[in-house]
Amino acid sequence: MTYCLGITVKEGLIAIADTRITAGNEMYSNKKISIHEIKNHSLFIMTAGLRSVRDKAVTYFNQTVDEDEASYDYMFQAATAFGQMLKKVAQEDREALEKEGYQFNLHAIVGGQMPKDDTHKLFLIFPEGNWIEINDGLKYQIIGNSNYGKPLLNRNLHFDTPLKDALKMGFLSFDATQVSTNDVDFPIDVVVYEKGTFKAKEVRLYKEDMQKISDDWNQALRNSLEGIEESWMKDLISLPK
Repeated sequence: MTYCLGITVKEGLIAIADTRITAGNEMYSNKKISIHEIKNHSLFIMTAGLRSVRDKAVTYFNQTVDEDEASYDYMFQAATAFGQMLKKVAQEDREALEKEGYQFNLHAIVGGQMPKDDTHKLFLIFPEGNWIEINDGLKYQIIGNSNYGKPLLNRNLHFDTPLKDALKMGFLSFDATQVSTNDVDFPIDVVVYEKGTFKAKEVRLYKEDMQKISDDWNQALRNSLEGIEESWMKDLISLPK
C-alpha cells in the first residue's frame, strides 16, 4: 500500500508521500513523487499503484518534455499529457500484466502552476488517463491508504487555511496512517508550492525528524480528552464526586 496526499489551499499546494514499497514478501524504500522543471516552471507528479507502470509513464513524460521540448501554457495540459503517457503504457503492458495476475493500476496527483494559470492547480489522474481537478470544493485527495488520514482534514482543512497550518495537518494525517498500519512508513517526501513562485520546494523527513511533533500531538490529544465534559456519562459510569 502507500500514502500520497495532495492539498490545495489559497496560498499554495502541499504534497506528502511515504516511501515504502511492498513487492510480495519484500519491502523497500523508493520515491513516489518527482518534480519536473518545464520552461522555468515546476510541477510535481505523485503516484500510487504498480511501480513498473509508474516508472514507465514518468519516463515517457520526461522524454516528451526533454526530446520534444514540450511546454504547457496551463496545468491541465500537463495533466492531460501525463494521462496520455499512462494510456500509452496501458496499450503496451496491460494485457501482459493481467495475464500474470496483476491489475493495471496507477493513480497520480499532479500539481503546479504554468505561465497562463491564474493560480496553482491540482489534479487527480485515474488509471484510464482521465482526470478531475482538486479545487477549493474538494481541498485534498489521498491516493493509497486513505482510511486513517481523512478525519482531521475533513474537520479542519479549508481553502483559506494558511499554508503552514495545512502542512501541519498534512503531516498529522500521515502520522495517523503510519501508526495505524504497517504498510505506510518513513521517510516521507514533502513538496510545497507557494502560489505565484512557479518553483516547488522538496525535503525528505525521517522519523527522528518528526518524533517530537508526533509526541506533542499525542499529548495534545490526551489533554483534549481529559477536558471533554462528562455529565452525559453519569448513567453509564460511576464518576468521581
